Amino acid sequence: MSRSGRHGQTIIAVAALLLATSIAGAQKADASKGKAKGQVTHAPSHFSVTAPDFVAKGRIALTHVYNAMGCAGQNISPALQWSNPPAGTKSFAVTMYDPDAPTGSGWWHWVMYNIPASTMSLADGAGNGRNAPSGSAQGMTDFGTKGYGGPCPPVGNKPHHYHITVFALKVDKLDVPGSATSAYIGFNLNANKLGTARVTGLYAR
Repeated sequence: MSRSGRHGQTIIAVAALLLATSIAGAQKADASKGKAKGQVTHAPSHFSVTAPDFVAKGRIALTHVYNAMGCAGQNISPALQWSNPPAGTKSFAVTMYDPDAPTGSGWWHWVMYNIPASTMSLADGAGNGRNAPSGSAQGMTDFGTKGYGGPCPPVGNKPHHYHITVFALKVDKLDVPGSATSAYIGFNLNANKLGTARVTGLYAR
């Protein structure tokens, strides 16, 4: 083969290599661009709840503390706001539970259920029967009464954690007796939940 022929083949091979590299780079850039765009456009929304009445670092104010057993709060349930419930939600329920109570089984402070699916918030005092959603019901707490019962941990304990959980349910109403315990209602909540959102408050005295 002549020198000019070999030179021509070399030029063609180099050109082909450069073309392939350019195409591969463009495809990679397009893929990265599409991925980034997809992440922004299709970012998932999460079921969440907030308690705007809680003070700095999630501390529960005296307004929401129990008013017996040595505690001197106003015992008003806190306001709650939630968003992005799962598709298919037919009702909500709210519970407040203290796992740090020295009972061996924690302490149920609040159970409200049969909250309509159109409800996305509770005003303060809803757990005391004030401005409660139409059709909602209150369950028995470990104070032996229905409705909200605020924090009242033993003096000198480290701050207790009060978990407020909003349940998104797949049923319009829970089929439970009016005298049902918190554990009984909790069993039915977990059996019918589509998702949960939680906010935790802290309190000590």
